Amino acid sequence: MKKQIPNIITLCNQLSGIIALIFAYNGNFSNALLFLMIGAAFDFCDGATARLLKVSSNIGKELDSLADMVTFGLVPGMVIYKVLSVLCETNSALFYKYIPYLGFIITLASAYRLAKFNIDERQTSSFIGLATPANAIFWVGLSVCYNNLLLQFPIWAILTLVIVFSFLLICELPMFSLKFHNFKWKENSIRYIFIIGTIILGILFQINALPVIILWYILLSIVDFLISLKQKHN
Repeated sequence: MKKQIPNIITLCNQLSGIIALIFAYNGNFSNALLFLMIGAAFDFCDGATARLLKVSSNIGKELDSLADMVTFGLVPGMVIYKVLSVLCETNSALFYKYIPYLGFIITLASAYRLAKFNIDERQTSSFIGLATPANAIFWVGLSVCYNNLLLQFPIWAILTLVIVFSFLLICELPMFSLKFHNFKWKENSIRYIFIIGTIILGILFQINALPVIILWYILLSIVDFLISLKQKHN
């Protein structure tokens, strides 16, 4: 029974994702964000629980990816689809009817990202490309924060962001994780800077900070990569 505890937590992540997906389909982005964050909490706990109980397994790894595909792949795709549907409904041109489906490019990129993660042994302590939870939080957060900011974007801007974030999901850009092997500043400075910045943003902007925090994370990862690249060439 002990070895099934992490799997049960993973299934709770998937259930949260299904509920978030239903809310997103109905245009209730606030509740979609709520259950997305609940799913993210379960996603964090399942791996930690498996390591704590020493019951990690291949089925747990596969189940985790399937759950993540729903919570962090389908949900952001559905949110973008619904937003684009609202923005396109006032235009009578035939091709505008099909533009909302382009939002699911994010879902396809997420599927590729998760499959890649499962076989990539380089991603045990950090990430290669943007993690799907971060991507999902950015999109769903953007649909809720700042008075539904995403609905105020022009169509071309949303599609541009879809392309950019799809690229970030599958690119070879190293991105730091929040896994601490020790608490030394020298080895974890980028993590501490991110946490301090996140706390400040959270205090200043509260829930509106969510998409900004993801952009802050991406920026720090790029800076960290450029610094490490420069050090290798010196």
